[in-house]
Amino acid sequence: MSGARCLALLAMVAACGGSPSLLDDEHTGGIAGEGSGKANDPWANDAPSDDAPSADSGGGFGGFDFGGMLSKITESMKRPGFYEAPEKSNDYDAEQPHLGVLALGGKVVEREAYSFSLFGGGSRGTELRKLVGRLREFAKDDKLRGLVIRFSGLEISLPDVVELRGVFGEFKAAGKSLECHVEAASNATYLLLAACDRIGIAPLGQIAITGPAAMPIHIKGLLDKLGIQADFLHVGAYKGAAEPLTREAPSPEMETTLREILDRHYETMVAVIAKDRKLDRQAVQTLIDTGLFASEQAKVAKLVDEVGSFEAFRAGNKLPWTKVELDAAAGGEKLSSILKIWRFLGAMPPERPVGEHVAVIYAIGNIVDGDGDGVLGARAEIASHTLVSAIRALTDDAAVKAVVLRIDSGGGSAQASELIWRAVNDLKAKKPVIVSMSDVAASGGYYIASNATRIYALDNTLTGSIGVVGGKIAPGNALAKIGVSTFPRGRGRRATILASFQPWNDDEKQVIQKSMEEVYTVFTGRVADGRKIAIDKVK
Repeated sequence: MSGARCLALLAMVAACGGSPSLLDDEHTGGIAGEGSGKANDPWANDAPSDDAPSADSGGGFGGFDFGGMLSKITESMKRPGFYEAPEKSNDYDAEQPHLGVLALGGKVVEREAYSFSLFGGGSRGTELRKLVGRLREFAKDDKLRGLVIRFSGLEISLPDVVELRGVFGEFKAAGKSLECHVEAASNATYLLLAACDRIGIAPLGQIAITGPAAMPIHIKGLLDKLGIQADFLHVGAYKGAAEPLTREAPSPEMETTLREILDRHYETMVAVIAKDRKLDRQAVQTLIDTGLFASEQAKVAKLVDEVGSFEAFRAGNKLPWTKVELDAAAGGEKLSSILKIWRFLGAMPPERPVGEHVAVIYAIGNIVDGDGDGVLGARAEIASHTLVSAIRALTDDAAVKAVVLRIDSGGGSAQASELIWRAVNDLKAKKPVIVSMSDVAASGGYYIASNATRIYALDNTLTGSIGVVGGKIAPGNALAKIGVSTFPRGRGRRATILASFQPWNDDEKQVIQKSMEEVYTVFTGRVADGRKIAIDKVK
């Protein structure tokens, strides 16, 4: 198997013919189910054909066979690819009532500055005008009964939230349903979620409605130490743009400005959440003071309606569904063409068997939330959306009789690990799942392996590391020593818990510790259940 091809892949699934032979507990060979020869190795290059024209056959320019090359490209691009998640439900009919499934993430911008890299994809931003326009188009679609929006890593300003909430209102006024799912949400994203008819959150997720915060950073002290003079003038008492350079602390006028901005944002948060979630103001203010809510806590607090995977949330609405795009011209055909080109270039497995077979999934690198970075979100990391989609496709593929999950990971996101674990658990309910550990399968890498049918490790594989670690670098004191001063301001008891340059205070540390302990409880429980050993032994 070509190592170079494997390196560029994460959740790209290689298909292997034949029946797997179980590996020993400590194995030194390849992955279960891999055979030799072209028939069993989807990564192998095609063997030369007796019918292929030779270099001197006269079929091309200067002895080069352009016709043969074109034929080769065409043949390669027609082959079926790796196991892809479905773009629509089996019962979807464009002429019948259905739902649209929309992915919404990245930074919301006024104008999209598009860039394209052959190896890194294009722009990851979402243009506000395009989003508003598409939502209004969806509202006019007679066959579209509603949208299921999957929020992931959305970055959006409060003014843009206000505008989008208005468009959400127009969409719902047209008689459409709006159902939204998220893995984690902070202040601004949650205000968008609140406008939805139904809100779901992934297990081990978090709602962080800590309240608005601001942190002026003044560097006059640093400039003084360096002998640099910031020579600025201003007209107007409230024109304070140069204050970080000319003052050691915010002026009274700047403090007034910050106070009014924070008060306005805080009032917007309280009013929106109270109205949309049908809560009284005092209750909302208490929720904001609490700040951080794990998934189940968010449900108890009535901030969300359901806790579960996105797939389960989507299935909660019985209507047929299809994926929809923000760019009307960027449908599945364009993506399909890109995938075919990558397949021809050797960046993906060229084909999969038609008959019954064993599939191999590679889970390599750091475990991250969402789609990840790189080609198809799968370069050198385990992106939860990408891997879960591949596993779900394998679960429903009747031709796949067993799956080998090859892991080389030291862990990463606890929530991403939980989502992958759930997908593996559902897969295991239908067919055997064999984990083959490479150099490392620790922390989250062991988490996703813990409930497999069988687990095999190499003689010197590093595994285990069952626990949770989290924290932050707090450079406030170091910055002060060089003349940089920070001034955290906020509304809400824990408004700066995620923003401050200072260490957590005792109250904040207690909140973070509790959150980590909840993750630890789930993690150790998964291991105990999967390996059928006592929880005390796991700990």
